[in-house]
Amino acid sequence: MKKYISIFASLLIVFIAFSSCKKSYLDEKPFSLYTPLTLTDSLGFEASLIGLYNHTSTIFSWSDQQGWPSVWQVGTDVANATNNQQGVEIPYYNYATLTPTDVGSARTWNRNYIMVNLTNIIIDGIENPAVTSISAKGKSLVSAEAKFFRAYAYNNLATCYGGVPLILHALSGPKTDFVRAPLTDVNNQIVNDLIFASSNLPDIESVKTNTKGKMYGRANKFMAMQLLAEVYLRIGKPDLAEQQAQAIISSGKFSLIKARYGVKTGQPGDYYSDMFQYGNERRVQGNTEAIWVLEQENPNAVVGGITDNPQQRRVWGAAYYNIAGMALADSLGGRSIGRLRLSNWVLYGLYKGNDIRNSKYNIRRRYYYNDPSPAYAAKFGKQVPFTGPDTLINICPSTTKWGAFDPNDTFGYAMIKDFILMRLGETYLLLAEAQVAQGKTGDAATSINVLRTRAGADQVTAAQMTKDFILDERARELIGEENRRMTLMRTGTLVERALRLNSNDASKPITGLTTRNLLLPIPLTEIQLNKDAVLTQNPGY
Repeated sequence: MKKYISIFASLLIVFIAFSSCKKSYLDEKPFSLYTPLTLTDSLGFEASLIGLYNHTSTIFSWSDQQGWPSVWQVGTDVANATNNQQGVEIPYYNYATLTPTDVGSARTWNRNYIMVNLTNIIIDGIENPAVTSISAKGKSLVSAEAKFFRAYAYNNLATCYGGVPLILHALSGPKTDFVRAPLTDVNNQIVNDLIFASSNLPDIESVKTNTKGKMYGRANKFMAMQLLAEVYLRIGKPDLAEQQAQAIISSGKFSLIKARYGVKTGQPGDYYSDMFQYGNERRVQGNTEAIWVLEQENPNAVVGGITDNPQQRRVWGAAYYNIAGMALADSLGGRSIGRLRLSNWVLYGLYKGNDIRNSKYNIRRRYYYNDPSPAYAAKFGKQVPFTGPDTLINICPSTTKWGAFDPNDTFGYAMIKDFILMRLGETYLLLAEAQVAQGKTGDAATSINVLRTRAGADQVTAAQMTKDFILDERARELIGEENRRMTLMRTGTLVERALRLNSNDASKPITGLTTRNLLLPIPLTEIQLNKDAVLTQNPGY
């Protein structure tokens, strides 16, 4: 190795000696700038806005730390880590190891503050009086789309960290004197951005088009309204949250899926599972619940169709192919690894009766030998028995929402499905939560019963309506979809619910969980680099 370094150094010296004879060698030719380039025309703004969706995808598609999806699920009430954990998720059930050097918290901070700066570049640019080639309406539309994403990023930050530095203009140089703004100020900015976005974004039927048809993944006003309802709940304004959720439901633009549709209607399944089939998730594909679907393209078919390699399927699904006599199959969701396991509370205590959300098409609990080769002919078609640790990873019961088989990637590294980030099912849950918070338990029962009727579950009464019941129903409806950790942090229930419902897992038990974990630690690197002001740490870290 030293030999190669020496040769390289010698060549470099020769190169410099010859090059330095020319004065042009000293001319500076920067290929990048810290200061963002000024946006001046519609094409520049459009490209920058599209970039926001690309960046949003990176929040969900981190493969360097394959346990990233587990960070937001294990150590809560709904899931546990397995012996096949990757590593980044360990501090999120073994909470004593969650420190300011945690890579998961650093990633969360980094991704969201990059989003803040990207949106500020657009907002500063579109508000520049020198930009005259875009109409006032066009400027409002650009600003609204950027402000939605700025609010999205700041809501993530406020939920995870509390008060954080509030940056409303693009950075034009190094800054080392950040201070945390009061949470109230951060919340007010989020609300203002979302009110502007909901007033100026297009209706979902009027989003931009391309040669392939509607791009429903682009921001629409209902996305802003749904996020605003969640924010109002977090900041203790349930009456305003109710207004937003009710307006979405009453718009007539969305309806709950109640009948089979789409690409697998000729195969066994049910209408709830249809919503999560690859090729069915987008509004243009028949998903009438879709409010915001982060659309991806199969990277084997479209270069750059997805950022990185999302790990959701590998994390949520069982590693059934490790069992002799089991072969990879589309009907079993392709190749997964079983990095997390649904909690016993979810598997055995959450669902009652004939709730379709607990059907065999939505939570797979049994596996059958499917390898027809002669070596396994005697087992073919018989149920795989539950024995020992296999039930924790290889044939553990699991949600089917992320299953998808790509014949061009039988190893199953990349996940090719879209991300359903907002849908009407959650709107009803936000509505009911807002109604419970106001003491409108009868109205809340009516809202919840809309979902339970769709699911074929027993009806509930006003007497059953509590915050805990709403959180139970969120798990029933949104398991595998919602960021469960952020939901429990938002509602202040992480500690109580995790310890009450999921503290006795024998494999990877929850330990060290205290009220400090209602917020994440501010990354130590951010504090250390902020040399000209004090960026205070969250209590307990």
